[in-house]
Amino acid sequence: MTFTGFTQKDFDVFSVEGLDERMEALKEEVRPKLEGLGEHFKGFLTEATGQDMYYHVAKHARRKVNPPNDTWVAFCNNNRGYKKLPHFQIGLFGSHVFVWFAVIYESPVKGELGQAFLRDQEEIAKQIPTSFVWSEDHMKPTVMPHSSMEQEDLERLFTRLSTIKKAEMLCGMTFDYNDPILKDGNAFISKVEDVFSTLMPMYKSSMALYEQTV
Repeated sequence: MTFTGFTQKDFDVFSVEGLDERMEALKEEVRPKLEGLGEHFKGFLTEATGQDMYYHVAKHARRKVNPPNDTWVAFCNNNRGYKKLPHFQIGLFGSHVFVWFAVIYESPVKGELGQAFLRDQEEIAKQIPTSFVWSEDHMKPTVMPHSSMEQEDLERLFTRLSTIKKAEMLCGMTFDYNDPILKDGNAFISKVEDVFSTLMPMYKSSMALYEQTV
């Protein structure tokens, strides 16, 4: 499949009322695009990491009442699941597309990773471009621009990751639903490759710590 980009119809899915109705719209409109992105970036990330990488498209299987507000494809080096591992994500809310390196609350080494990020925060701050953003909750669309983050903001984010059970840390880029790059499949894929490449040092150091600890 050739990725042709996202359209307004993809974002409109999140305005569909009702769990079953929205899930049907997601499966029809968005999931085939996430599968296509999964196939492409599985190969790209396998080459970039030197490990076999797998993709996991969100199924939202646990939802019984409330329809999902976002959806995604995640990438990691385990074909059974990604939530415990440092991983990459591409997905969308009704308002924007997100591209993340993520450590979410299921990670068994959140504490160790938070401490490692604290030790390396000056280097991380220099590595991350001003166009990138941070998030502390993958379920919320709000983000914190790196350009406005002071040292104490990063310190708080990493300390929170290391000390709070439900804490998360995500770093990457977001693209408003009307950003022209989303309509150009090749341009979007090229941009995501750049984002993942920029975040690769954080991913590799996180996986090294994960493999030492687990």
